[in-house]
Amino acid sequence: MTRRDALRLSLAASFPAGSHPPLAWANEPAKRKTPDEMIDAYLAAEVKRISAKFMDGAKTKDEWAAARPRLKREFLDMLGLDPLPDRTPLKATVTGTLERGNVTIENVHFQSRPGLYVTGNLYRPKGAGDKKHPGIVYVCGHSNRGRDGNKTAFQDHGLWFASNGYVCLVVDTLQLGEVAGKHHGTYNLGRWWWHDRGYTPAGVECWNGVRAIDYLVSRPEVDADKIGVTGISGGGATTCWVAAADDRVKVAVPVSGMSDLECYVADKVINGHCDCMFPLNTYQWNLQTVLALFAPKPLLFANSDADPIFPMAGNRRIAERMRVCYELLGAKDKFDDYVSKGGHDYRPDLRTAVFKFFHTHLLGSDAAVKDADCPKIDGKDLRVFPTDADLPKDAINATADESFVPTATVKLPADAKDFAAWKTDTLKQLRERCFRALPEKVRSAKRDQSKDDKTHHEWTAELGLPFPGRAGLLGENAPNGRSKFQYTLVVLNPEDDLGRVKNNLPERVFEDSTWASAVLPRGGGPNRWTRKNPPNTIERSLALLGQTADGGRVHDVAAMLTYLIGRDWGGYSGPHVTHRLVGSGPAGVIAAYAVMLAGQAGFAGTITELIVIDPPVSHRDGPHLLNVLRVLDVPEALGLLAPQVKLTLLGKTAKDKAFDRTAALYAAAGAADKFVRE
Repeated sequence: MTRRDALRLSLAASFPAGSHPPLAWANEPAKRKTPDEMIDAYLAAEVKRISAKFMDGAKTKDEWAAARPRLKREFLDMLGLDPLPDRTPLKATVTGTLERGNVTIENVHFQSRPGLYVTGNLYRPKGAGDKKHPGIVYVCGHSNRGRDGNKTAFQDHGLWFASNGYVCLVVDTLQLGEVAGKHHGTYNLGRWWWHDRGYTPAGVECWNGVRAIDYLVSRPEVDADKIGVTGISGGGATTCWVAAADDRVKVAVPVSGMSDLECYVADKVINGHCDCMFPLNTYQWNLQTVLALFAPKPLLFANSDADPIFPMAGNRRIAERMRVCYELLGAKDKFDDYVSKGGHDYRPDLRTAVFKFFHTHLLGSDAAVKDADCPKIDGKDLRVFPTDADLPKDAINATADESFVPTATVKLPADAKDFAAWKTDTLKQLRERCFRALPEKVRSAKRDQSKDDKTHHEWTAELGLPFPGRAGLLGENAPNGRSKFQYTLVVLNPEDDLGRVKNNLPERVFEDSTWASAVLPRGGGPNRWTRKNPPNTIERSLALLGQTADGGRVHDVAAMLTYLIGRDWGGYSGPHVTHRLVGSGPAGVIAAYAVMLAGQAGFAGTITELIVIDPPVSHRDGPHLLNVLRVLDVPEALGLLAPQVKLTLLGKTAKDKAFDRTAALYAAAGAADKFVRE
């Protein structure tokens, strides 16, 4: 048998012959799952796996004590708060005062960070004098009151607390405050770069709550050793974040503010929530671990039995987990739950339960508690900035997402030694912060031969998420005596057409190729799941599981490389086989990361070139990976391929000055000749 014949047999074995079916695959089983069913099953399996990790698996009080400091850092990191921002001057200013009965109300603003304005109403007992009172931070839910701010919707809580011996600060949220920002970046605004930046408005709300405590304890009327926090809906979620983040909180009562992954993801309850309700779950937590960070201090978990966005199934699971937690820590009397009959709102019995819990555990009183019965105050009277002309000109609230979480500043290495150290450290950071959800070892993709014909085939890198490919893009182009076998793999974007791969690429990318094929990673082509804006269910659910769709695509391509590398191609193997990758736009960068992952697994030695056509200048334009901008950006990522892999950039963006940094990295690695821009 000649080498040419052996090659043909090898390729035939890899891509069995047959008729050319449409991408819906000939002879499929009648019950093949739809793409939506596939991704739903995958998400449900991930939920089940992650949900089992409550309290990081701690089974004893000592195990929890050992794990808690690390978990606290992870929690803050998932809010974009590690390290914590500087506690800059609050510049607190009272702009107006009014009195209602035995309560004095101050309209106040402060800056949680320079230019990040927080507006609120401080309710205190009239004529408090030198007496110290417990302090309550009331964090608001999603109640749109326009220019008055959503704090005005919850004035009855401030009035009740102040009438009963507390000082209560009711603060606006970023989305619905007097100085408004955004909560809905991934819900309906298409700001997927929030994931890249490691940004969530939950981080802003948490930090505003922490700084609200700073303001409260600066007041002479407030007992700094008696601080509580509460709120409903979005305010219930923020209560959880603040209580876990700030050890000064002694009592917490989240009301209809937290469900579990089973509800949010498996049951799609996430569709009823905006981005402020969630951290970026980088460390793949069971979310109730957040509440465990607050334990063993007094916690009332309050809900309603007919609340569609906080279903009772989740409420019951959470309450049971928290009972286990508090019993483990020897404080079962410090946790309680309360369920009110009705929908997503306060009712007299629910408010009374909240007030009674604070009376018992913060005020230290067993006095009878009655619901608030306070006359409404006109929202305009509670404005901190009475007219639009009064709004601060230096406010950054509207653009807080652009600066709240700092992006990485990458210092370019000077020489090969510095480059090697930088590359090692950077790859480690990427693994820990961006690809943490991926398997530690990249395993070979598996080919489903029942879906194959001569040119179309289907692969799976993770159970239940197949992705299609197309082989023989160049026809049977045998090597004809060449000393090497050049395999070109084209990586496609989800919207690309497998049937027009060669037509859409310049001939340049196939030069010297012996064989060429293309892959369309998960969520593309015939396996494209439903995308609807809002609520962007799948992409937001993935982030809540510590992933992104593009991160999964990196895994698919790396698994495909693992399959290809090391195969015998008709007598060509080992150093006689080289691989070139090609991708346009985000797919080209996905291919670059796949090479890195395959390299870390020891499979990338024969990858000699990556060609990227019209590379995105920044991850803001894709591909989208959790926290990646906290490590590097696209130009530095491409530089990580040096010195082993030749990098060729083609198209309109190839000459962008941002890629001068890529050139500098190749030069530092001693491989300037391997970086080409055309």
